[in-house]
Amino acid sequence: MPDTPAPDWPGARLHIVTGKGGTGKTTVAAALAITLAYGGRRTLLLEVEGRQGIAQLFDCPPLPYRETRVATAPGGGEVQALAVDDEAALLDYLDMFYNLRRAGRALRKMGAIDFATAIAPGLRDVLLTGKVKEATTRTAGGKRVYDAVVLDAPPTGRITKFLNVTAEVSGLAKVGPIKTQSDGVMAVLRSSQTAVHIVTLLEEMPVQETIDAITELTATGIPVGAVFVNAARASLLSPADQNRAMAGRLGVSRVATGLKLAGLDAKVLAKRLTAEAVEHAQRVGVQDESRERIGELELPTYELPLLPGPIDLADLFELADILRKGGVA
Repeated sequence: MPDTPAPDWPGARLHIVTGKGGTGKTTVAAALAITLAYGGRRTLLLEVEGRQGIAQLFDCPPLPYRETRVATAPGGGEVQALAVDDEAALLDYLDMFYNLRRAGRALRKMGAIDFATAIAPGLRDVLLTGKVKEATTRTAGGKRVYDAVVLDAPPTGRITKFLNVTAEVSGLAKVGPIKTQSDGVMAVLRSSQTAVHIVTLLEEMPVQETIDAITELTATGIPVGAVFVNAARASLLSPADQNRAMAGRLGVSRVATGLKLAGLDAKVLAKRLTAEAVEHAQRVGVQDESRERIGELELPTYELPLLPGPIDLADLFELADILRKGGVA
């Protein structure tokens, strides 16, 4: 058995990662999938928005509708990835419940699938979440195929509607396979198998959207797991200079003196560096205020640093190591 500390969400196997656009939820989802694969585990990383964000992060060709290995974790674990699309999910649905995969292919050629999901938008989410549920509960030889499933989910503004499929299909079907499938999905989503994690930045709007999403998810009975604070900036100022800058008392003269001692042109740089220091201090101050608001949520919180440049595979493993050391898995 993998030698790992107890997670903050005992029993959770489906990890749904959401967040306001621009917070880096796909990056965090990928890092989490690697973390959960440490020690010989097998994880599946899913995306449902058609952006091929996972392929870009792992520097691989666009993902087909087939589970594909994208990374090997320390200890012999592996990360498989899958880009789920509604057409392929509908073919799976028709095959699973009606043995009509060939008919589904014919319908796709006719454009009937686009028509069906257009007139019944809730059906699309039922199909996508149904595939997520199937992967989470899939077994082979009496054992789970995946130790954990990580879903790079839609953003917080749409996450509750996306997950609350029972409400979405209530106007489509009262009985039958669609109703059965949606009920099965909700049974998993509302169970201890599931944890919804929210990615945020230490900024006012993402934090507020995080708070709103937690309220909505809790009201629907879907369990919230943790808050992942992404791209946190470390303060470059001492606590004393941070306070001075926030109070407008940093002083150009003090900066100029330091520049002169370093043999630099104080006339050119002093005012500019002082302005940048004040701006930096204000940003750090906003971070501290946001961190306090997140602390009031009383949820497990993990903080990831701001990394320079575009995120690559090495960065994902660095973030995964931080999460691992923080006790995520």
